[in-house]
Order: sequence, then C-alpha cells, then structure tokens
Amino acid sequence: MSNTGRAHVLRALSCLLRYPTEEVVAASVEIRAAVDAEPALDAVCRAGLHDLIAAFDAVDKGAADLLDLQEAYVAQFDRAKSLSLHLFEHVHGESRDRGQAMIDLRNMYEQQGLALAVSELPDFLPVFLEYCGVLPRAEAVALLRQVAHIVAGLAQRLRARGSSYAAVLEAVCTLADMPIEPETTVNAGSAENDESDDFAALDRAWQEDPVVFGPDHGGCGGDRLIAKLRHGRRAAPQAPRRTAPGDGPDRHLTEGR
Repeated sequence: MSNTGRAHVLRALSCLLRYPTEEVVAASVEIRAAVDAEPALDAVCRAGLHDLIAAFDAVDKGAADLLDLQEAYVAQFDRAKSLSLHLFEHVHGESRDRGQAMIDLRNMYEQQGLALAVSELPDFLPVFLEYCGVLPRAEAVALLRQVAHIVAGLAQRLRARGSSYAAVLEAVCTLADMPIEPETTVNAGSAENDESDDFAALDRAWQEDPVVFGPDHGGCGGDRLIAKLRHGRRAAPQAPRRTAPGDGPDRHLTEGR
C-alpha cells in the first residue's frame, strides 16, 4: 500500500487507542474507512476492529452512553500497570533511564515536525503511532518492530479480558510485519498490579510515579488525528501528498492517536 494509505491506518489506530471523546467517536466513519483500505489487515483483524468501531458508532448515534465507553477505557488502561499504553513503563519502569528516553523520543518527533500537546508524553502509544505515520514505510515498520513485543503482550492481556481493544494492538503487530503468535509472551508489568480495582491500593501503587496515564483528556491529540483522517478521505488517491503534522485549525491530523 502507498505511504499515504499506511499513514491513514496508523492514525486510525491511534485514534482508537485514545481516550474516547465526542470528537473521537464522531470520526468512526473515517476510522473504519482507513481500516478497510489497508490490505495488510486480514478479515479477522478487521472484524475485531469493526467491533470496537461499532461501539464508537453507537455512541455517536446516541444508541450508547459516551460515559460508559470512557469508564471502560479508564478501567482497562488506567488501573493496571501491565496494561499501560506508555511504552517506557514496560521497558524502564521507574528507573532514571526513563526520563532520558522520553527526551530522546521527543527529539525524534520534533525532527519530523510533530509537536506534542503539553499533557502528552512521547511514549504514549497513540502518539508513537502518529509519529510512525509520518515516516517512510520502511522506517515506520522498523520502528514498530522495536516495540512489537510490548504491543503483543498488551494485546494478549486485553484478549484474555475479552476486550475489543485487543484488536487494535494486534493490528499494530500486523503492520509491523510481526503478527502475534499464540505462544507470544512479554513481561509487561507485575502480575500483582494487573487487576487493581481497589482505589486505595491503586493510589499506593502510583503515588511516586509522575506519569500521567493515557491521553490528553481535553482531546487535543485526538482532534489532530481526526482532522488528518478526514483530510485523507477527501484527498484524491492518485495524487497523495504529505504535510507537516499539526496543520489545520484544530492542530490534529491534517495530513493526507
């Protein structure tokens, strides 16, 4: 597939992994179009993604409550370290190396013109996917392969919980040319923190951790991605072009989370 097409699907997956806001769920049509246009995703993978997109679509049409979708997101990604969408949580934990790794990653983004919102951390997986979307295909695949073992572990944990979000992580591995094998395992956090519904215990587990979990709940990162997805649908397929991330009135995905 063209570089432009691969960029669209990476942005679509980025949107699906962000905190669900009204703007994000309203982009379900664009997200579905990007997923369906990516030939690397097989029918099984697309069907899994369609399940999650359908949940977004139901909220957008008023058939489901956005608050329920948001609560489900928080329950999955904010209450278990082993399900954190912050990549360096699974690599550096709370070590000092994490800070320097954050700086290095942010510098990589800035070299490609990708400016983060104040509340976004560079190791947040949706941001990482957006960055990969502006790279040439070979570079993007190489970078995705570096984190594929982490993503595969997250996918398996989510799949074990019956979560529709597992399909998004599985799609990322497919785009990295490393589809998940049944025996794939990863050390993605301590098991004792995996199912924390005790809020006092949760506070104790995170009291010394400076990381702000998940997305910008104000929607800035997601809006940028959505704008780019919509722009990509309008662009003529025979004349793809790439612009710098952050263009457009919302500073969200203006190019053809």
